[in-house]
Amino acid sequence: MAKLTIRDLPAEKISGKRALVRVDFNVPLDEHRHVTDDTRIRAALPTLDYLLERGARVVLLSHLGRPKGKPEQKYSLEPVSRRLSQLMPSRKVLFVESTDTDDAMKATNQLKDGEVLLLENTRFLGGEETNDERLARALAELGDFYVNDAFGSAHRAHASTEGVARHLKPAVAGLLMEKELAYLHGALETPKKPFVAILGGSKISGKIDVIEALLPKVDALLVGGAMACTFYKAMGLETGKSLVEPERVEMAEELIEKAGTILILPHDAVVAPSIEAGGKAKTVGRENIPADMAMLDIGPRTAESYSRAILSAKTVLWNGPMGVFETPPFDKGTRAIADAMAEATSKGATTIVGGGDSAAAVEQAGLASKMSHVSTGGGASLEFLEGKTLPGVAILDEK
Repeated sequence: MAKLTIRDLPAEKISGKRALVRVDFNVPLDEHRHVTDDTRIRAALPTLDYLLERGARVVLLSHLGRPKGKPEQKYSLEPVSRRLSQLMPSRKVLFVESTDTDDAMKATNQLKDGEVLLLENTRFLGGEETNDERLARALAELGDFYVNDAFGSAHRAHASTEGVARHLKPAVAGLLMEKELAYLHGALETPKKPFVAILGGSKISGKIDVIEALLPKVDALLVGGAMACTFYKAMGLETGKSLVEPERVEMAEELIEKAGTILILPHDAVVAPSIEAGGKAKTVGRENIPADMAMLDIGPRTAESYSRAILSAKTVLWNGPMGVFETPPFDKGTRAIADAMAEATSKGATTIVGGGDSAAAVEQAGLASKMSHVSTGGGASLEFLEGKTLPGVAILDEK
């Protein structure tokens, strides 16, 4: 069902009102507590600008890291508020070192039109991850309407993503959430054909439901990453020291049988004794993986044929790297996929990168802007593609 978004709110519902916006500012920090990658902060700016230009007083909620329900200085959002101030030089950005307190409440009430207030990490609150009813009601007092723009956290039913929306209405989607849902829903329900999906990463277990959900919809499902080795094992091939999930081999066998020619596995592999021994890397056919080596990337023949498949597609969905992309020379396969997707986009294909490591790889290659859409949510996009209901989306008001 289509959800209401901030675009559906009349001007008088925004102007002078406190917009309680759940964002996903879970960003990496260095040892000096500086933000090292502000992609997620920048992704929220269109929603914030939209509300501020219409006279809203914006109150932001986000989590950062995994504190255990109590304050931990290293997980404070204070460095994030500094970065947000730099990204919004013409706006006043305030920060309060608490969320569920009288101080936070007072700060939201003193906020002026066009100002931004970032509250402290929601996971410092004991009831956040248990979706505590009392906390959800308390958070609802911090705004006059609720906006969820945190797609990356929408698969979790927490007090700041799901509970609060029960008590604060209207509860609508932000522009980033709207964009995420439009692209992912479009790929699943009305993809332009041919529709090609590329799945990588280390484990088949995390992708089984996605494979099951995509098989009936795609024209080709290209597999890369260490998860290919579990399929190899199912085919009776030698996998050497590669990462294999023995308990999933039978399931891989069933998938190969069920998928027929739609499921395509790498023809060749880049192998080495270990990730550290990149100097000893070599390319072998998939039938020739040495017993003392591990597959750490797809081989050049595979990269080439996968690239051709991508360039022949009208819709391409990619989730998971093709190899250990953080460590050369095992980054070539992932880079080839990113390059092919950028080229396919320029030729009119819709290209979607499903968050997580693949988003990091595209960002690292400097190609994020060359994709139709790079999802900000790894786990959330996977669950969406599996056909699961995302609690943080389901609770929002219907159109």
